[in-house]
Amino acid sequence: MKKCTNCKYFYVTWDQQAPNGCRAYGFKTRQNPSNLVKSSSGSECGLFTEKVSKSEKSDDYNLDLNRDDLW
Repeated sequence: MKKCTNCKYFYVTWDQQAPNGCRAYGFKTRQNPSNLVKSSSGSECGLFTEKVSKSEKSDDYNLDLNRDDLW
């Protein structure tokens, strides 16, 4: 079973009754969202997408604005 906290669609809500959310499916729940998907559909979550780490994101933004070819 996939761990929702490693998915880019997982988020923590302010709702004390349903503290875990899934942006892909558009719901909030008290339990792990993948458990709810498994219990209601009978299959594993098909929308799980691994989060991009912060170091991988920062590589995209390392742009040297002093380069002459950019101006």
